[in-house]
Amino acid sequence: MDTVRLTTAQALVRFLENQYICWDDKEQPFVKGIFVLPGHGNVVGLGQALSQEAKRLEIYQGKNEQGQAHAAVAFAKQSKRKQIFAVTSSVGPGAANMVTAAATATANNIPVLLLPGDVYACRQPDPVLQQIEQSHDLSLSTNDAFRPVCKYWDRIVRPEQLMSAMLNAMRVLTDPADTGAVCIALPQDTEGEAYDYPVSFFEKRVHYICRRPAEKEALERAAELIKKAKRPMLICGGGVRYSEAHAEFASFSKTFGIPFGETQAGKSAVVWSDFYNLGGIGVTGTACANEIAKDADLIIGVGTRYTDFTTSSKWLFNEKARFVNINISAFQAAKLDAVQVIADAKSALKELKKLLKGYKASYDADIKAAKDKWIRELERLDSLCIGADYVPNINDANAASAKRFAKNVGTSLTQTRALGLINTLTDKNAVVIGASGSLPGCMQRMWRPRAVDTYNMEYGYSCMGYEVSGALGVKIAEPEKEVYSMVGDGSFVMLHSELLTAVQERKKINVCVFDNASFGCINNLQTGQGNETLCTELRYRSDDNRHKGDFLHVDYAAIARGYGAKAWTIRTEEELKKAFAEAKKVKDVPVLFDIKVLPKSMTDGYGSWWRVGFAEVSNCKANKDACREQLEHIKTARKY
Repeated sequence: MDTVRLTTAQALVRFLENQYICWDDKEQPFVKGIFVLPGHGNVVGLGQALSQEAKRLEIYQGKNEQGQAHAAVAFAKQSKRKQIFAVTSSVGPGAANMVTAAATATANNIPVLLLPGDVYACRQPDPVLQQIEQSHDLSLSTNDAFRPVCKYWDRIVRPEQLMSAMLNAMRVLTDPADTGAVCIALPQDTEGEAYDYPVSFFEKRVHYICRRPAEKEALERAAELIKKAKRPMLICGGGVRYSEAHAEFASFSKTFGIPFGETQAGKSAVVWSDFYNLGGIGVTGTACANEIAKDADLIIGVGTRYTDFTTSSKWLFNEKARFVNINISAFQAAKLDAVQVIADAKSALKELKKLLKGYKASYDADIKAAKDKWIRELERLDSLCIGADYVPNINDANAASAKRFAKNVGTSLTQTRALGLINTLTDKNAVVIGASGSLPGCMQRMWRPRAVDTYNMEYGYSCMGYEVSGALGVKIAEPEKEVYSMVGDGSFVMLHSELLTAVQERKKINVCVFDNASFGCINNLQTGQGNETLCTELRYRSDDNRHKGDFLHVDYAAIARGYGAKAWTIRTEEELKKAFAEAKKVKDVPVLFDIKVLPKSMTDGYGSWWRVGFAEVSNCKANKDACREQLEHIKTARKY
């Protein structure tokens, strides 16, 4: 057997260089590159290996471990899981910072390879810098925290273990049914230890992703149920996009006259102008999608996980509705006691279409009426401006904060007006990205994609901090397209470190900071459940020792300029239009729009319900009323 003597880290890099993926006869390298944030746990071992062995791999210098990993997640998501980044950090706190990103990847079934440094396998110098000592188990390190948030976890304590570990890592990373984060922990002594590896381990290896066909019997059961349906409805999930079943899904919907609602992951699989596209469904859904869903007698879920936001905590669909689930994952297909079609979405839709020849749902008039009514509501939201008779969309107990913010910050722009304008000012093929706060709700309801795969919303984990980092990942995946990050001020403050990486790499991303000096959606939730505002607004401390003073006025544009980006501060519609026109002329430099929007001016409601916590005992009448309302909805929600 021919061998080559390499360190563990050198062998790892050489292996990654030679991993390829084949999908529908299209072959390409699987690992695009690696984000690196060096520390003493990886700079000498893996760092040396990258300098020596990296040929094709693109190396990016991260600024925050969570941020660089989120960039990798967004890259893989925009690449439809057909290409990934690896991410490395040092031992201890650097590794711990990536745990959140690992959870983000796994919750969304997005492949990412995490390579954290680890404590010494030999234990001779224990306890080393940044090591946690657990007296009951000396084998534990910070990296054990990755176990519950990864699809595969391993620790390489001997160089020869790398081979089986990496083959298993590739198995999971290329598995469309059960992919997610993979963690390979690298003790810093093992990284540099040598071994005579078989040369065959480094030969080009192609991982074939095959389309799993549906079982004939499952398709027949599904077809039988669909033929009996009078008012069926489709749900377009992320699996439609990852399967690249865009055209097949749209054709299926049109052929049989079945309208559909979109999940956050499925949005932009089909353009907004499609007659049967009702937009987002569920808690952050449109009025038309939720109206049709409530009367549907059959729900056909394609590539969806049926999260509580999609199902309105299992309250949205009527109790007699049946379900057909088309999903590559048996676990997801079994949800809601459905007829299960465990298969690739594209192949299953093609085969199911053959069995439904002659079938047609016949309620186009109801679909058109519901959608026309929603379009009128969109026009209202698009044009909503503050005036003497202005009433906030969220007219709750804290609604007066809108006028106070307008006075303190000097703005007159509503969030829905700003978003509606941006939708018209961006190019058709521009990609928007978001993750948390009130913006995902506004985006799922209001954003109207004019081209496929132009919407990248991380809502499986709704992780604050994904938005700016993710925009960099999308830009790397789609370098020829404009990328717009939609981020609230709260999330921007939490994590925007990779804006500096974008400056360094001359990657133009457009960061739209919607500044309402608050965690707006959480304030809505807080007050909507009868509570007083507490720590959900960015205000100065007041005389009563609460944060009820004036709103802080933060100059986010100045922060961006400090990094080397271009930036504009926006308080009016005219300023927004002018800034976007000027920004389109900018090349190879990130830009930031500091958009001051009124609190309580986001979208809300539209026939949905979300089960959240409540206080069963309280001295406050509003708390009691909220509790009573929650309990009433729970009674009418599905139990499983």
